[in-house]
Amino acid sequence: MDLFASSASAKAPPPLAERVRPQQLDDMVGQQHLLGPDNILRRLIESDHLSSAIFWGPPGTGKTTLARVIANTTSCEFAAFSAVLQGVKEVREITAKAKQERDYYGRRTLLFIDEIHRFNKAQQDALLPWVENGDIILIGATTENPSFEVNSALLSRSRVFVLEPLEPTDIRRLLERALETDQELLRRKIAAEEKALDLLAEQAHGDARIALNTLEVAANLCREALITPDNVMEALQRAPLAYDKGAEEHYNVISAFIKSMRGSDPDAAIYWLARMIEAGEDPLFIVRRMVVFAAEDIGNADPRALQVAVAAQQAVHFVGMPEGRIPLAQAVTYLASAPKSNASYVAIGEAQKEVRASGALPVPLHIRNAPTGLMKELGYGKEYQYAHNHDDAVVTQSHLPEQIADTVYYRPKDSGYEKTIKERQEWLKTQKTGKGKSKKE
Repeated sequence: MDLFASSASAKAPPPLAERVRPQQLDDMVGQQHLLGPDNILRRLIESDHLSSAIFWGPPGTGKTTLARVIANTTSCEFAAFSAVLQGVKEVREITAKAKQERDYYGRRTLLFIDEIHRFNKAQQDALLPWVENGDIILIGATTENPSFEVNSALLSRSRVFVLEPLEPTDIRRLLERALETDQELLRRKIAAEEKALDLLAEQAHGDARIALNTLEVAANLCREALITPDNVMEALQRAPLAYDKGAEEHYNVISAFIKSMRGSDPDAAIYWLARMIEAGEDPLFIVRRMVVFAAEDIGNADPRALQVAVAAQQAVHFVGMPEGRIPLAQAVTYLASAPKSNASYVAIGEAQKEVRASGALPVPLHIRNAPTGLMKELGYGKEYQYAHNHDDAVVTQSHLPEQIADTVYYRPKDSGYEKTIKERQEWLKTQKTGKGKSKKE
């Protein structure tokens, strides 16, 4: 008996996530903001007008699958490429073949580069000529922010599509489909308890690959061909941490986190931060919320808060996890302890409301730019008061359109540094009152 032949014939099947990978657009699950009826990416794919693109999203959200579906749906040739394993030499071989395909058969090549952020600048630059002349449609997949990891020349020639973590309901649909269609699971007559599927859908944290491969491990652990919640937890090799149940707990925890910082409770804020970290939340999602919070809820009460939040984002991006939890903790405790003011947030909201209501009101002549003689003759810049030519740089002119000249949007509060800003505004009003008309609320 030929042992080697026997071994080859018993070759293990590919992982479940690969076996049930969707092949057509209608088989895709999730990403409805891109792939739903009449949404942008779906229209571009179905009309075969997709140009070079960057798919940015967490692992397991369908970036590779979507690229393959596009290749199946459009008239393009498909070439897959890993930035981890291959380099410029292989790119040149692919692009040379792509040129032949276009010259002789009139077909463009869709070049899919997984983990494109692993390419250095020179490697990314090598793609530019082929993208520009249309020989290839580049689709790059990345889990990292393209603004930092894809060079500007390539980024300017591509459209960025953001893929979101899959909802638990989406994950649940994928798991059910796998049990109903995968030949290996059907051959073994594998079934799963409802609670087991719910648990796995929650604990996958939006990652379809984790969910499907965990299902396969659980299938190998179960008895009597029935997957139980215990099998799921054993396959996951970690304790359950409620966080993503129906997407509700995800939003509950981030809400508790923000409200703890807003309520100046650093102990609660650090606890909710720990909950998110332990649940596997994307640290850049956390720090993005902190940047918004610093501007919205602290504002000018402590102008350093925004600097701290942005520095935390840079630190987390630079050092990664798990060390990134340390600058996150420092920033969270600072933001929670800082004085609070939402005056800037309220001001922009009121100003935008005014713009929507009154439209594009004319810019007052005296503060218009006057680079030509004609503009000067028309009164552009006439009687403009240059602040530095006046005592204490105080002028009486209005800088708002005439129709809303007396409107006040920004009302500083008596909190932190904003109290100083408020005092200066009140002083400015008294100075202007002595020189001319003052604004009124």
